[in-house]
Order: sequence, then structure tokens, then C-alpha cells
Amino acid sequence: MRAMAEIVHPLMRSISRGARHKCPACGESRLFWRYLKVIDRCERCDHSLAQYPADDGPAYLTILLVGHLIVAPLLLFPIVWESDPRWSLPIILTSMAVITLSLLPRVKGGWVGLMYALGVNDRDSKLHTADAAD
Repeated sequence: MRAMAEIVHPLMRSISRGARHKCPACGESRLFWRYLKVIDRCERCDHSLAQYPADDGPAYLTILLVGHLIVAPLLLFPIVWESDPRWSLPIILTSMAVITLSLLPRVKGGWVGLMYALGVNDRDSKLHTADAAD
């Protein structure tokens, strides 16, 4: 059985670099080559960025943040219940989509930074899966 991951690199620095779409190792090069596609290797420090698992975690965290910080308080405002749904619904749904789509890359970058700081990579998850199969 494996122990919990220890912090290998400075935690907040790594997360903030990732959230700014920068390499968590050097903080200079870009992290994504497309909207949510992580670059295989850093262009500046040649650190392998594709090894950090960022599967569904960033999406779940984004939904959690948007749902609890925006949707829940929004439901408390009377204007949502008193306005004509033909006007309020498109405005609310469009703004929610924009907020979610702009937040998702930042959360994913922070997630990659967190995985870097903890030293978690795909090799660890494959080893853990192999241990569980035994």
C-alpha cells in the first residue's frame, strides 16, 4: 500500500503558475497548445507536462465552483423568479456558459500545477492500478 503523496515542489507557486497557463516547473513557457490540450514538453525547460493526470478532476471542480458560488446565490435574487423567462433564461444560461468556459482552463492549469507540486504522474497511477489488480 502506498503512502499519501508528499509535496515535492512549492505548492502555491506551482498552482498559481498553472492557473496562469504557464509551465509549473519554470513559470515561463505556455502550458496549453489549444483550449485544454496540455503541451507534451515545456518549450523552455523541457519538463514533461503530459505526464500529469488531469482527467475529470478539473471539470468536476469547475462545476462545483460555478454551482456553489454563482448558481446558488443567483437563486436567492427575486429578479430571477419575477422576470420573464424568455429574457432571463437566455441571459443567465449564456453568462453561465461564458463563466464556465473561461474558468475551466484556469482550473485545469491549477490542477496540473497541483499534480506537479505533489509529484503525481501517470506512472504512479499505472503502478497503483497494477497494485490494486494483485
